[in-house]
Amino acid sequence: MSAPRRSYKRLPVFVVEDHHDVLPFIYRAIGSKHLPISNISFVHFDSHPDLLIPVNMPADTVFDKETLFSELSIENWIMPVVYAGHFSQVIWLHPTWAQQICEGKHCFLVGKDESTTTIRVTSTDDYFLSDGLYVPENQLVNRKPLHLNVITVTPFEDPHSPNTGNGESTAKKLRLEQNSASALHTKDATSPERHCIPSREDMDLGGEMSKARTGSPDQMEACRESATLCSPEGQRHEGAEELIQDVLQVLQKGDAYVLDIDLDFFSVKNPFKEMYTQEEYGLLLELYNFKKPCADATEEDLVDCVEFRIRQLEDLESAFADFCDDDSEETLQQWASKPGMKSLVQLVHSLKNRLDLPDYEMESFYFQVHQAGLTCDYSELPHHVSTEQQIDGLVQSVKHLLKNLPKPVLVTVARSSLDDYCPSEQVDLIQKKVLDVLKSLYGTVTVHLEYSAGSSSV
Repeated sequence: MSAPRRSYKRLPVFVVEDHHDVLPFIYRAIGSKHLPISNISFVHFDSHPDLLIPVNMPADTVFDKETLFSELSIENWIMPVVYAGHFSQVIWLHPTWAQQICEGKHCFLVGKDESTTTIRVTSTDDYFLSDGLYVPENQLVNRKPLHLNVITVTPFEDPHSPNTGNGESTAKKLRLEQNSASALHTKDATSPERHCIPSREDMDLGGEMSKARTGSPDQMEACRESATLCSPEGQRHEGAEELIQDVLQVLQKGDAYVLDIDLDFFSVKNPFKEMYTQEEYGLLLELYNFKKPCADATEEDLVDCVEFRIRQLEDLESAFADFCDDDSEETLQQWASKPGMKSLVQLVHSLKNRLDLPDYEMESFYFQVHQAGLTCDYSELPHHVSTEQQIDGLVQSVKHLLKNLPKPVLVTVARSSLDDYCPSEQVDLIQKKVLDVLKSLYGTVTVHLEYSAGSSSV
């Protein structure tokens, strides 16, 4: 019989700069028995899914946490935790401008690819295909089921706003009402779309997990009864009750949950649009474009799609590696003669002429260009610098949802400002608003400011 879990006297809130730096605090809570070792639900507010996987990292790295932490980055830190067996349910709650993964319920397997010993998935969503992460189920060992819910959160509108009632606001409101069935709650993915069909094994394992509960039945029932369709100002919010019920249903499958908030959920930049000219960014989009498989693709078609994509990305990586050693005109023309690489020469010429960097900086520079290109696949990174009114609307939506959910075991917050995803001029304001919400919902919380020295209780 396992030892009973411990409880924090005050809800801990860990605030970091780079999002993957929250992971040591989650692992510390597991080690101290504040979180269970498995069947954790992860409630993730973010403009980015962060559900990629370190492409070449051996799967067994997840069992050496210090090595694991050194291998992770902001876009790929959640799925290794799934493979390690800790997270079983992930709810990605995103604003309307973030559409990287198909809305709805996704049930798939995460495991070790027998041929490469790396972590791979059975999901056929374009998000995973475009990074070459899909493999057929029979190719995976040590498989772990993941229940991923993708849910759009729309902001409450302030009825006292001077813009309420104007043409633009009315049109926006009509669009939100027309999409309310999908924009504020998940859809059961029972249609024949290829990315939403769970395997029989996955469904069986998921059925076993669904017997677990987050909180007592009385607590969960109280949360249901308190769900309301009204904002704090009494304004009706279409679909809010369905959203609350959907999240509660997912949380029932887990033994505990972690609340995670990236501040770029409220306002976000695509930093690469500022690093490159419009022409250069267009060339990146052309070079790294991902050719999607057809809707009725077979397993063989999907494998071929992934193999083609992997070769495409390896060729581009090899090209930039060559340029680090020698980016002379002769080398550029050699690459230009290869299929699909003509745009690469145009891009390099433009960058070299515009930036005129010294030779010793070129290696890191070409690496950065390739990393930027990897974000230009089937869709662009979200870019929406919010007004303070829009930020407040999303803050109220988050508050409204959280007040109807059980209390999390701990909260993690990422600023994401040094890499310019959350606008640096807004991040402190957003952070204050989010911490004020947590304080109002949970009483006294202990805030650990891990991006700088010190912590405080508020």
